Amino acid sequence: MAKPAILTVDDDPQVLDAVQRDLRARYAADYRVIAAPSGAAALEALTTLKQRGDLVALFLADQRMPEMTGTEFLLAAAPHFPGARKVLLTAYADTDAAIQAINEVGLDHYLLKPWSPPEDRLYPVVDELLSDWRANTEAPFDGIRVLGTTWSPSTHEAKDFLARNQIPYRFLDIERDPDAAAIVLAAGDGALPVVLFPDGSSLLQPDRRTLAGKVGLHTEASAAFYDLIVIGAGPAGLAAGVYGASEGLRTVLVEREATGGQAGTSSRIENYLGFPNGISGTDLARRAATQAQRLGAEIITAGEVVSVRVEDPVKVVRLSDGTELTARAVILATGMTTRVLDVPGYAEHLGAGVYYGAAVTEATTYRDQPVFVIGGANSAGQGAMMLSRFCSKVTVVVRSTLAEKMSQYLIDQIHRTPNIEVLESTKVRAVAGGRRVESITLERDGVVTEQPASGVFIFVGAVPHTDMVKGVVALNPQGFILTGPAVPREQWPLTRDPFLMETSVPGIFAAGDVRDDVVRRVASAVGQGSVCVSFVHQYLATV
Repeated sequence: MAKPAILTVDDDPQVLDAVQRDLRARYAADYRVIAAPSGAAALEALTTLKQRGDLVALFLADQRMPEMTGTEFLLAAAPHFPGARKVLLTAYADTDAAIQAINEVGLDHYLLKPWSPPEDRLYPVVDELLSDWRANTEAPFDGIRVLGTTWSPSTHEAKDFLARNQIPYRFLDIERDPDAAAIVLAAGDGALPVVLFPDGSSLLQPDRRTLAGKVGLHTEASAAFYDLIVIGAGPAGLAAGVYGASEGLRTVLVEREATGGQAGTSSRIENYLGFPNGISGTDLARRAATQAQRLGAEIITAGEVVSVRVEDPVKVVRLSDGTELTARAVILATGMTTRVLDVPGYAEHLGAGVYYGAAVTEATTYRDQPVFVIGGANSAGQGAMMLSRFCSKVTVVVRSTLAEKMSQYLIDQIHRTPNIEVLESTKVRAVAGGRRVESITLERDGVVTEQPASGVFIFVGAVPHTDMVKGVVALNPQGFILTGPAVPREQWPLTRDPFLMETSVPGIFAAGDVRDDVVRRVASAVGQGSVCVSFVHQYLATV
């Protein structure tokens, strides 16, 4: 396959030559840089590229062109290559048009002329956009294949694990693909899924750790002793990893599933500072993980922490495989974990129509079908908006009101989306079906009704993930970790007061949603994770 293209459009020959020269100087090894003198010429080039099956990674168009403005060109070009990143080249006087284009065409960035020096003003922007494009574009080669059935819970788990860790794969449904069915039959006992790899090897119904190791994720620590162990790689843990590593601490993050935590499952986060067009949870997690690793932090994936103990002056973290890691300090950034709800039909259909969280991997399965979203916090709103792009109807079921927990921007988006219905003051009584979910029973104002349903996506029932530290650090009755001034005096062993994010055990800290009485938002978790490292430094200076 030919290299992906970067298409730049400008009616000024000198500007076009300069853009083309700077782009080729940086990206010629991996991309073809195609220059067009007008929007019409660029659209002709796109038609040719499309016919040949080529890819376009990025459009860079000048706003002030006489026959077709840059915004008009991007609107016309987007259907040809909807995944391509879009950049508008503007003069200072055109910034209003550029801001308007963010809403009209989903503009990713706008650059002011002149962009010299490109090392400071052009390349960093294009580097980031191309990185995003590569991460979200299906690989053009035959890679990992997952063979199973749509309604197999273990197949769903494997697909979800690969997707959340941004490992490209293809799913082959053995009920529709005879060749895939024959491969599964030859594999032996019928367990699903069968995962095939490009080197010819395969795994049969693999657990997370085995699958993670096979696809090249880091599953084992490179050392036994660290300055700082961060348990959990959600927003708080990733921020702690970035700041710990950047400030000279030998840092390792241990994550049981995928980086990003609950935020990593969000299809769109639109109120996180610095991303005017919003960002998906997976993209935010990928950027943060890359940043942490670049600065020297290790990230262990599919590592389940089962216990933490103190052997002064070190802390010992034990993993489910028996591995023990020691450190001078520990940050608990374990966030929330899903509690399986006791609603008739939930357990029987888990992975076969019932999903905890926004199963982006399954969204297309429910194209043109009715689904239900259970919950009223931001994660539920984001899931509903994502599903509305595929499903015929999305019904949001909330026990109270949306306004109680959901951000106003999400409430406004939901009310503007015609195929989303909101049922407030409503409870789920049951789900039912055969191999898959077929109906849901609801109660509202004492009236019980049964409605057709293909999928149920649950965003309630999360509890703090603190089992590994029960009996070690002080918890509130709900299991959240007490820190700083909230630590009971009788459980604090030192004469000094605990630091703000320090638990009842000196040198063990907590950050993010797992702490008691905190604002549970992505930005808050990131702030806590970064600030927590400063308290780690203060603690280390005292021992």
